[in-house]
Amino acid sequence: MSGKDEKDLIQERADTPRVPQRIHWPLQAMPLARAIAIIYVFLIGYGCLNPFNVDWKFGLDPFAWWTGPLPKYITLFDVTINILGYIPLGFILVFALYPRWQGFQAITITLVFSAFLSGLIESAQSWLPTRVPTQIDWIANLMGAFIGALLAQPLGPHWLSGTALRKRFDYWFGTRWLSVALFILFPFAQIYPQSAWLGMGFLGLGVNPIANWGLGGIHHTIYEALVTSLSWFGVCLFFSLALRANIPKLTLLAGLLAITIIIKSLFTSLQFGSEFGFVWLSAGAIWGMVLSSLLAGIFMRFSTSIRLIACISALVALMILVNYFPDNPYFTISLPRWNHSRLAHLNDLMQWLSWLWLPVAFIWLIYFARRANN
Repeated sequence: MSGKDEKDLIQERADTPRVPQRIHWPLQAMPLARAIAIIYVFLIGYGCLNPFNVDWKFGLDPFAWWTGPLPKYITLFDVTINILGYIPLGFILVFALYPRWQGFQAITITLVFSAFLSGLIESAQSWLPTRVPTQIDWIANLMGAFIGALLAQPLGPHWLSGTALRKRFDYWFGTRWLSVALFILFPFAQIYPQSAWLGMGFLGLGVNPIANWGLGGIHHTIYEALVTSLSWFGVCLFFSLALRANIPKLTLLAGLLAITIIIKSLFTSLQFGSEFGFVWLSAGAIWGMVLSSLLAGIFMRFSTSIRLIACISALVALMILVNYFPDNPYFTISLPRWNHSRLAHLNDLMQWLSWLWLPVAFIWLIYFARRANN
């Protein structure tokens, strides 16, 4: 081929419009989705069977709920909660079944599994005197799983295989997956009522050297501001250590705080009504978030060792404050009402999460300090 013909061929190829090529994502399984599905199944069982006051002599047929009459009173709240509780299960099961089962097969398997799980729980409730198993609960659970499965169907392989999530979290955190779990669970650790906003780490030690609140104790507004400031300041520095260096940390943390506030208000509204959705957002809490955010923005520029020491100091001070100082009197008055609220059985689970978040964070910080030292 002559040089002229070769140039003409190159020019012809350059002038030919390129047809966009469709990207074929690899059909990968998502182990994280399967782990989350297993954990969520146990959470459903815990929430539906708590407080586990089993009475084997209760005298009911475990399948009587299926053939028995419908309950006399069917509340919209109970139906809504039963639907909402199974939507995440149906959604995550579609991810867990991918790529072996997709489309209609994934929806069918999700419905069969959800029906079996809900039926098993309803039958187990026959031996719990405080529970009333009904067909309405089973049907509502099935509807929730079906809605969740339908919501997951439009997502492509990029999402169902977990590629998008892995890329995003890898970009933010690298291989620090324990910090990823703490990042995801942080908003839910605030659902259980706390003596002040973001006041995690209450262990119920029963030791209170400052027993008298009165005029000699710390004012509850100052107490709330201190607890919120120490908590959010420590959390900001914690994730500043866990996130990669080139990540816009303040923007990401602001988004985390906004999501936490939304989730807290939604659960509080479900518990006590929409008029109480933001009753926990006091002046002390607002000032605590503002001041700690400004202080965290300054500390972000400091070295890793200074941020690590400041983070540990803030979180230790937080645990001392919530465990050894008297509770806010308004919190003490409202706590019995919380225990008798609409989602009383969920509160025990959220309490465990509120207890465990800080100790797990301390474990990660110790591991991070040892690696940094080496």
